[in-house]
Amino acid sequence: MPGNGEAATRRTEARSGEGSESVLSRGVVILFAVACGAAVANVYFSQPLLVTMGHDLAMSPALVGSVVTLTHVGYGLGLFFLVPLGDVADRRRLIVAQLLLLVVALAVVATAHTAAMLLAGMAATGLLAVVTQTLVAFAASLAPLAGRGRVVGLVTSGVVIGILLARTASGLMADLAGWRSVYLASASLTALLALVLYRVLPRHSDAPPTTLRYGQLLRSTITLFARERLLRLRALFGLLVFAAFSTLWSSVALPLSEAPYFLSHSAIGALGLIGVVGALAATVAGRLNDRGLSRRTTGIALALLAASWLPLAFTRSSLWALAVGVILLDLAVQAVHVTNQTLIYALHPDAGSRLIGGYMVFYSIGSATGAIAATSLYTVAGWGAVCALGAAFSCLGLVLWAFTRHSTPDPAAEVTSRSKA
Repeated sequence: MPGNGEAATRRTEARSGEGSESVLSRGVVILFAVACGAAVANVYFSQPLLVTMGHDLAMSPALVGSVVTLTHVGYGLGLFFLVPLGDVADRRRLIVAQLLLLVVALAVVATAHTAAMLLAGMAATGLLAVVTQTLVAFAASLAPLAGRGRVVGLVTSGVVIGILLARTASGLMADLAGWRSVYLASASLTALLALVLYRVLPRHSDAPPTTLRYGQLLRSTITLFARERLLRLRALFGLLVFAAFSTLWSSVALPLSEAPYFLSHSAIGALGLIGVVGALAATVAGRLNDRGLSRRTTGIALALLAASWLPLAFTRSSLWALAVGVILLDLAVQAVHVTNQTLIYALHPDAGSRLIGGYMVFYSIGSATGAIAATSLYTVAGWGAVCALGAAFSCLGLVLWAFTRHSTPDPAAEVTSRSKA
């Protein structure tokens, strides 16, 4: 527990470092990444399908828009109310149970014949998709100390690839077999993953048992933010970088669907394939964190994030400039995100689920802020203003890093030093 001091943290770290190699093979890490990507993709599948869903169920435009809203509201609630359970429950059982419930929610969406049924299913889907964060925390707890950043980086790359490819995959499947096929296929994949994870994941977590009741568990998440300056700082970094990320990805379809491009939805969705190139850099960031270079990694990534908006500003005249900007932006965002998660987990490994869940609440706030601001700004001021907004979020993050880089302890660097001692 956070209140038990550094001794408890070190005992936990020592346990997590012993025998982890045999539990967390590369194949298991890849399984974690696939499961994370498949789970989080459910939050984004609906975005290219909204018009089709609306026609099929005779929904008004306002009601159709609430599909995405309710999914994200469910996800935000799950981050606070479900993810912390990973610190008190057997994570293997918790993960399998959430995946099986997610199968039910996806089946409800796939078979929905009324708007109310669809909205209820989407809210439940968002709520249960936070199993992604439980998987991240579990993978971090099983990783050896010297390789925790690498493991978090690999698993996080799965999350990002799932987000980026969700729209592309759902659009293509809907064109081939209708929008319901997307959720039927996802339900089948999720059920298969639940079975595989049940058989593969270790039966007991290395995390020490805690006697916290549920209410105390939730309050302790807030207490962690009050006590840990590094957690507050990294949560703010997360908010700013994902505001920039969402500024691009929530609005880039608008200029691409207009003159001079008039790209189809499928072509715009394929842009996510370019973003995957940047997302793969998450593994590199993880390795740099394992070497105790988290501050430098953060600074370089934030500088790249700010620079990415220069080529993005030329999107209307050059698709090559857009591609370069997308790669730089996704590379930078994932480098900061992996660094954030590695650092905050090292604060209190016994509270890893609460730390990551609480941090991801700020990720959600940043994503929502960027999406709302970007789409509204594009309507009144155009693409140039959207790029200025994204650059502003990015530069705020860089300035924050410049003013705080020497004033906050780096637990990952301390762990690296101890492991070499």
